[in-house]
Amino acid sequence: MAKRRFSDRIPVIHQLRQSVGLQRGMLVAGLVLTALFLFFAIFAAWIAPYGYNQLRDAQGNFGSTQPPSAEHWLGTTVGGYDVLSRTIWGAQTAILVVIVALALSVVVGILLGLVSGYLGGWVDRTLVVIADAIYAFPTLLLAIVVAIAISGGQSGLWPGIMAAAISITVVFVPQYFRVVRAEVVRIKAEAFVESAKVIGAPTSRIMFVHVLRNATRTLPLIVTLNASEAISTLAALGFLGFGIEPSAAAEWGYDLQRSISDVAAGIWWTAIPPGVAIVLTILGMTLIGESLNDLADPRLRARRRAVNQTPADAVAATEPASREFMGEVE
Repeated sequence: MAKRRFSDRIPVIHQLRQSVGLQRGMLVAGLVLTALFLFFAIFAAWIAPYGYNQLRDAQGNFGSTQPPSAEHWLGTTVGGYDVLSRTIWGAQTAILVVIVALALSVVVGILLGLVSGYLGGWVDRTLVVIADAIYAFPTLLLAIVVAIAISGGQSGLWPGIMAAAISITVVFVPQYFRVVRAEVVRIKAEAFVESAKVIGAPTSRIMFVHVLRNATRTLPLIVTLNASEAISTLAALGFLGFGIEPSAAAEWGYDLQRSISDVAAGIWWTAIPPGVAIVLTILGMTLIGESLNDLADPRLRARRRAVNQTPADAVAATEPASREFMGEVE
């Protein structure tokens, strides 16, 4: 077998090289939208013309619901904030919540799934019942309850970020738990695990070295999809008034909720920017997740490669994909 190039070992680059046609277009579009979101989130302090809570400059107050102009490209809100600046700063708030929420969800979900699937018995039954109960609870309602319990509904920047992140974590943990547990239950019956037990390897080493490494291969796909869901949950919390205070940080959901009355009065510029930001960010992450999930199936990869190959090459390309699907390679 030919040695894989270094670029093929980079997850997104590897899938990008495998994709063709519409699938490649979807993946590229998702990467571009997500890259723009990350760019604005990282460099918000340098890109935004004003601060997220700035109400005046050297010329005086900005004014309420001012239309787009040279000074304010997207106008101002009813509270007197610059719409463009609030939209850009909102990306920074969103990425902080997503990072904290996914980090907590992955760590807690993987640990619980690993322990439950490997140990089994009453520990497994107890954790499964708890996870199923949480998973059956309405997602947004659960996030609202947790947000209220943690911060009383609204708070400053970091308390608000932690409240939103923890509320999202509670929703996501059962997903990672179920995926990891199912993989662990399957993997612990494999021959290499039995061999490790025979040679006297400690249980902790078997769990965290041999089993864990093979049970988390599909998690990057779930993380990508959950990132978009975290954005929508954060926006929903802000829209319902359980998010971060506007003076502490910019948040798309809150700004969208405040612009509802403006739309009826013909003031469109306060609602469109945060709404478009939410839609494009979720769309970009969803396109990446769906594309990676599709490309993870070796049968679909072989089918796409066959489109641009001769019949003989297509048959040859299908053989390693078939072996990979049966678990013999890669």
